[in-house]
Amino acid sequence: MKRIVLAVMGLVALSAGANAQENTEAKKDSVKVRYIYTMQTDDNCMPGIERNHVIFINENVTTHVIMPENIKLVDMSTDKIVGNQCADNIVRIKPSARMRDHELVGTITVIGERHLAQYDVVYTAGPACANSIYRIQLDEMKRYKNPDVLMPESEMAAYAWAIYGSQPNYNNIHYTANGIRAVVNNIYTVNDYYFIDYSLYNRTKIKYDIDEVRIKLTDKKEAKATNSQTIELTPTYSLNSAHSFKKAYRNVIVLPKLTFPDEKVLRIEIAERQISGRVIYIPIEYEDILNADGFDKGLLRRLPFNINR
Repeated sequence: MKRIVLAVMGLVALSAGANAQENTEAKKDSVKVRYIYTMQTDDNCMPGIERNHVIFINENVTTHVIMPENIKLVDMSTDKIVGNQCADNIVRIKPSARMRDHELVGTITVIGERHLAQYDVVYTAGPACANSIYRIQLDEMKRYKNPDVLMPESEMAAYAWAIYGSQPNYNNIHYTANGIRAVVNNIYTVNDYYFIDYSLYNRTKIKYDIDEVRIKLTDKKEAKATNSQTIELTPTYSLNSAHSFKKAYRNVIVLPKLTFPDEKVLRIEIAERQISGRVIYIPIEYEDILNADGFDKGLLRRLPFNINR
């Protein structure tokens, strides 16, 4: 009798073991493969990623990447990221479709006038975790040599704003006509550029509508029109984009360094939009250009804002 009971118990144990093995194999077959991304961070949106080197995107959010200088080129490593440059220093991107949460989509490289920055782009399933605006910080950019850009536009703007707020040092360059007085406040040299600061004062009750501002290198004496030679120059940067003023107007324009003979004069022409004949000329002698002051870079720290924000 004991032998029969032991035999039955053995069969039950073997059967249970076989069933357990079958259940284990079935569970293995039902387990789906999961991809684990091993980047490290404590961020709630994406554990394992340092957010200051990653841009998070979602199909319901347009991500705007803002660079402190003008953007020359944007490279996206995959067609899973779509976008375009919507302003001089702004590019907008989105994923082309829905993806896995925390999926590393690709990389984006933003190349500016003198710097470049590269980021990993990660998809997040939560729109609240996506970057709607990502501002590129200075410590995230790498500098490169660009022979076509001697000074980034953001740096020109910083100098121009500082000069705009400075006290006038010149008082011998002026012109008056039709109730408008034009004066040169300052001429500064910074690296390979001249910064010319000038003002217009309207003594009439009719506002002055600016049609265009032209800079010309022309002869002092134009005895014969056929012999006169005029060269038109294009400013590299202009601070004030206002098109009209009632009483006063001030602007800072930037020109590349230039030399010209004493027979020539650098002339700024401000023409009115209407057919009124009111055209203002500001003649600048070469001697005045040679006496341009070097600008104190320490004055940039006095600006009430950070030009790179």
